[in-house]
Amino acid sequence: MLEKTEAIVLHTLKYGDTKIVADLFCRQHGRLTFMIPLPRSSKGKLKKQHFQPLTFLYIEADIRPQSQFQKLHEATLLTPLPSLLSDYSKLAISLFINEFLYHALRDEQHNEPLFDYIRNSIEWLDQRETEFANFHLVFLMHLSRFLGFYPNLDDYHEGCYFDLRAASFCKEVPTHRDFLMPQEAANIQLMMRMNYATMHLFRLNRSDRNRILEILILYYRLHLPQFPELRSLHVLHDLF
Repeated sequence: MLEKTEAIVLHTLKYGDTKIVADLFCRQHGRLTFMIPLPRSSKGKLKKQHFQPLTFLYIEADIRPQSQFQKLHEATLLTPLPSLLSDYSKLAISLFINEFLYHALRDEQHNEPLFDYIRNSIEWLDQRETEFANFHLVFLMHLSRFLGFYPNLDDYHEGCYFDLRAASFCKEVPTHRDFLMPQEAANIQLMMRMNYATMHLFRLNRSDRNRILEILILYYRLHLPQFPELRSLHVLHDLF
């Protein structure tokens, strides 16, 4: 049965000379893998350029959850994102976000609020002209809310530690090493209250951003099994 849904391209891999394998995160069906024939002419319904990572599509497909590969019948561009390709800083951020999502959403099922959060966030970045250097930090902080391990900020009190494994603030030092001392716990609590509209008010230098990003990636690794090293991370370290 053919179904229509919005989708985000997470990853593509060439399969022989005539096909590609594409991992898509679909609004109604979660993450699915498609075997897609490459078009032989510019008039084909499926255009190769539409399957670049972090592209938003409106697709028509034969969805069979038990199948390893889904069949895609039609795909049209849902939201053009021109500045992500023309602005080097935005391109670096989007490549990092894409690689992060590819691993973070490995087993993600139907989650419309998560899809909408990703789409709205990337569209915001594309439309923003200045003051977006903290975007990737805010994006990762709030992404955890949709994946089930967002910290409870109501538990915070001055002088608390932050237990990265339990995703909670605590008064006593945890019995393991994956925790933040009170000063960094206070900073995380403050950063968790940031959003895209207010993040430019937080004046962070390169060292601050790199440390916060290091903590966030450790946090995700503790909550998502087999989360790997990210190849695009060094670009952000150098740029921001």
